[in-house]
Amino acid sequence: MDYIELKCEITPYNEAIAQILISELGELGYDSFTENEDSVDAYITEDLFDIEAVKAISLDYLPESNFKLNYTFKTVVSQDWNAVWESNFQPVIISDKVVIRASFHTNTPEVPYDIVIDPKMSFGTGHHSTTSLMVQSILDSDIENKRVLDMGCGTSLLAILASKRGARMVDAIDIDEWPYKNSLENIKNNKADNVSVYLGDAKLLEGKEYDIVLANINRNILLNDMKSYIACLPQHGNLIMSGFYTEDLKAIQEEAEKNGLTYINHKVDNNWVAVRFEKK
Repeated sequence: MDYIELKCEITPYNEAIAQILISELGELGYDSFTENEDSVDAYITEDLFDIEAVKAISLDYLPESNFKLNYTFKTVVSQDWNAVWESNFQPVIISDKVVIRASFHTNTPEVPYDIVIDPKMSFGTGHHSTTSLMVQSILDSDIENKRVLDMGCGTSLLAILASKRGARMVDAIDIDEWPYKNSLENIKNNKADNVSVYLGDAKLLEGKEYDIVLANINRNILLNDMKSYIACLPQHGNLIMSGFYTEDLKAIQEEAEKNGLTYINHKVDNNWVAVRFEKK
């Protein structure tokens, strides 16, 4: 299957606007992104592409009102996809403890956790604020011998990091076939043998139990599926979520507390949030 590369020019360029635009495009089915000096490139399978839906995205509510968006697009045939992301994917270093790199990157710093991610059409390379926030949250967590779920796993970066940090077992779940297949490859490349990948949604969680649930998705899915995540947690289990903005934190917190969780803390990066709750 071929893909569409959508170039979104932001004038003047603003990192916060770029991150919000990425989230809006994610809602339309775009699942891989690269940021340039003055634009964002977004990728979607050709059958899902709808330029009118893109043009209908409104960012008028943002306080930064003095900017313009311009969209252009082109077809990228499937066999050329590797060349596209190889030319754009740079290594990411998080908290001086994690390096996220592609297999062709060799000259990277030595850190405790070296993770090889060949993202193909999957989201989750560490470049996006939400992924970085979730990585930091995992670094802050006691993972040793824990049962961990990476819900909406994308590349399974978070699942792989949890495995490297000593998790007893990790399940990674995504609803899309591309991330599922890409996760299998990334898990093999990182020798994360205790990570299992499943294709599906929150219905797969019935009867499961995890000490830590990681969910980096989006506001609407988090609110809709949060009860399923909470049902998997034992007493003192942690739910860590990201994929939403600071203005959405109140709604997320209210839903979590309504269902028996206690707020612990949250982190913010470019208006994106990662929040931790505990089941008391």
